[in-house]
Amino acid sequence: MERTPRTRGDRTSWSARRLAGTAALLAAVLAPAAWAGPDAAATPGGAPEGRPPAAGAAAAAPASAASAAVEVRDWVERIHRAALAQSYQGSFVVWSSTGGMTSSRIWHATDGTVQIERIEALDGSPRTVFQRGELVRTFLPQARVVKEERRDMPGLFPHLSQADSEAVQRHYRARLIGRDRVAGQEADVVWLAPRDALRFGYRLWMARPSGLVVKLQTLGLRGQVLEQAAFSQIDFEAPPTVPQLAAQMDELHGFRLLAVPLVKTTAREAGWQLRRPVAGFQPGDCYRRGAAAQDKVPMPPLQCIFSDGLATVSLFFEPYDAARHGGEPRRMDMGATQTLALRAAGGAAWLTAVGEVPQETLRMLADQIEPAR
Repeated sequence: MERTPRTRGDRTSWSARRLAGTAALLAAVLAPAAWAGPDAAATPGGAPEGRPPAAGAAAAAPASAASAAVEVRDWVERIHRAALAQSYQGSFVVWSSTGGMTSSRIWHATDGTVQIERIEALDGSPRTVFQRGELVRTFLPQARVVKEERRDMPGLFPHLSQADSEAVQRHYRARLIGRDRVAGQEADVVWLAPRDALRFGYRLWMARPSGLVVKLQTLGLRGQVLEQAAFSQIDFEAPPTVPQLAAQMDELHGFRLLAVPLVKTTAREAGWQLRRPVAGFQPGDCYRRGAAAQDKVPMPPLQCIFSDGLATVSLFFEPYDAARHGGEPRRMDMGATQTLALRAAGGAAWLTAVGEVPQETLRMLADQIEPAR
């Protein structure tokens, strides 16, 4: 492919948003009903054998499911506080099994109602991403351009505030596997184990007592670490404020504002449907870019998001162009992120599937997608 829909810089800010926002999802996943118990098998039912590596010097899990369930309720309360009321600043590193590594600075501010975030890439081309609600602005200082979009950001495990805990529990098991220390923070370590081989697993470190997720690993089908995002330093004592970050986000002097118009739609409204459901992945929002936007930003004109409640896959649709796309399917492995591109709709469209799922899952989605009748 000429262009992967997410660049390395985009990937860095995406990982930061996901790390900062995972707490809200855990509030749904780590309900007592999802608890597998300390004596549960290490290998999820239906998944290939394998388990995440040991959690270092982490302490043993609670001795009984009953005591564990009580502690999970405490976690949920801390997680909500972290998601809704925790301001901080820090540095973090994203590492991929393919050898890539990026570092960033993050500033997160909330007043209990409004949340705003600034993420500054420390590697590669300079860029700073601000997000306030659905408004996202990416500052590109070398080009003196600010790219502006209004959209839900799918990188957090999308739609966290509306996460369907029952759907998540159908596909993952949650287990406390110990305690550890990250960036000076004592943390509980939780393993979200997939119930089949069509999705990856996750291991998360939640700081005590704040509940903030300070480290996240994506685990492959054999339990190997595909990607890791972790704070190397975090400061709760002198956090930014919402007015401070808002002022920085709105300071456009000397920059050219490039607004990217997006129209929110659905897969069916956009002319696509799944012939049959695939591995619990349900259609979510779609975003269509107009012709004017295509002239400004070289991206496919339609993106549709599918999710199982935790993992997400984005399907990008564009007209097939033999000169640009060629005829053979193409795949790319970038640590946890897998990409598959191929012709669809009888060859009239070029489909690029991107997600933190095994290649087999991307292939199943690509095989089942068809024009809506």
